[in-house]
Amino acid sequence: MSALLRFLRRFSGARVMAVLMKEFIQMRRDQLTFAMIIGIPVVQLFIFGYAINLNPRQLPTAIAIDDPGVFARSLTAALRTSEYFHIVKATNAPQEARRMLDEGEVSFVIEIPVNFTRDLVRGAHPQLLVEADATDPAASSYALAAFSQLATSAFRNDLTGTLGRQSGGAPPFDVVVHRLYNPESVTQYNVVPGLLGVILTMTMVLITSMALTRERERGTFENLLAMPATPLEVMIGKITPYIVVGYIQATLILLASRWIFGVPMLGSLSLLSVALAIFIIANLSLGYTFSTIAENQIQAMQMTFFYFLPSILLSGFMFPFDGMPGWARAIGEVLPLTHFLRIVRGVLLKANSFAEIWPSLWPLILFMFAIGALALARFRRTLD
Repeated sequence: MSALLRFLRRFSGARVMAVLMKEFIQMRRDQLTFAMIIGIPVVQLFIFGYAINLNPRQLPTAIAIDDPGVFARSLTAALRTSEYFHIVKATNAPQEARRMLDEGEVSFVIEIPVNFTRDLVRGAHPQLLVEADATDPAASSYALAAFSQLATSAFRNDLTGTLGRQSGGAPPFDVVVHRLYNPESVTQYNVVPGLLGVILTMTMVLITSMALTRERERGTFENLLAMPATPLEVMIGKITPYIVVGYIQATLILLASRWIFGVPMLGSLSLLSVALAIFIIANLSLGYTFSTIAENQIQAMQMTFFYFLPSILLSGFMFPFDGMPGWARAIGEVLPLTHFLRIVRGVLLKANSFAEIWPSLWPLILFMFAIGALALARFRRTLD
């Protein structure tokens, strides 16, 4: 009891209030940190609440019609009104539909084969072929499960008269599903190549986001400004060593992918290395831009995390990209990780060529130059 009384006598509410006011003043001065404290939970709330969907719907689909007729029209109409499929292309050339699947423009190709109507009328159980991009098994599983029932319902109104006997019982056709690029639906084939992009994003942005803030905190920034070097020369000198580090990381991850997780590597590793260079430089340039904004290393880390959160959630790494609402996909299309994931999975699992990865490669190149120009502009202002 006496100890408590001595503590209360020494305790000063005025001193506590002074420290409290000091912290509020410091928080007001450090507006970037305060914005991150408020912004990160808000971003998490909106992304998890609105953008994440574990049961993706309206997945892009191409339909190849080799036998146009009433049944083809009925199936097409049913797919258009379905929750799971969104027809982006109807063609009579299966090769065109398959190309779209290879390039990632669609998630499914549904083919109505030649003589489908004739065989259905004769009760010969014709086949409907469904080819699915199974690089992400979770994205296609629900849609594939719903397709057979959807097709049966689509043909019900057409099976009348003498065909009415086929409308009851088992479906009068067979659905043949080909899960391409990952036929056994092995999750590691989707996740492990994606980790290459995720790890490079986190490490490259974080390392270079501290490039200039570390100089300021150590008091060597003035020496950097005194050097007869242009902003571009400083930037190249700062980020070039980390390009080598990025390639070392990528090599280790690819070796582990092949020899530990058994990920197939069907495409050209030389082509992948070109995309890697662009992706690494883009992330290093972004981190360098953060370093021109942040006043200390803590702020640089906060900005990196603020960028990394939507990158990992909206890029298609953790959750199916096509299952997100339009506004979330629009944000995802701006992120370099989204395009790199398509490239690395396409090269390793689909053996994509340069022409097939180009739709994902040019946004990376554009981002690299745009963010590099912003970094140089910011550094020029620090010189002033």
